[in-house]
Amino acid sequence: PLHYETVMNRGSCVQMVTASWFSGCVYGSIHVAGIFSVNFCGPNSVLQFFCDIPSLLTLSCSGDILEYAFIIASCCFAFVCFTLMVVSYIYIFSAVLRIPSTQGRFKTFSTCMPHLCVVTLFLSSGFIAYLGSASKSPSSLNLFMSVLYSLLPPTLNPVIYSLRNKDMKV
Repeated sequence: PLHYETVMNRGSCVQMVTASWFSGCVYGSIHVAGIFSVNFCGPNSVLQFFCDIPSLLTLSCSGDILEYAFIIASCCFAFVCFTLMVVSYIYIFSAVLRIPSTQGRFKTFSTCMPHLCVVTLFLSSGFIAYLGSASKSPSSLNLFMSVLYSLLPPTLNPVIYSLRNKDMKV
């Protein structure tokens, strides 16, 4: 079992959770405010699995300036989040590599790998879903990627983590 209480103090955990919730709320609020300021014209059907920002922006008649502003802000925010995540994984892997026994390193990496697989699947399908939906015409690949991005990682997450459970293996 993991013992977070021995590694981190409660104040650090509260700060990280607060920062995560605050940044998510600010990011979402920017998109909501931007979408409410957009004028929509033409057809009002979104040919996607879910109604997301890029899909809504393809229906707008405000021009490309607002769309580019959203894309630039999203890319900047995603880059900062991705950088922080990569830095944290560098710290994790450097700590794991300092474990003296090979068996200890293998056991620790086998614990980290399911999480890394889910994160990689989530990020790669998200990049493809968002970068692929920039075109005005919907495609079956865009629809497939949006389904993959929104359903597969949350579904696989409990399955992958339950496979680490000894009772589940039996």
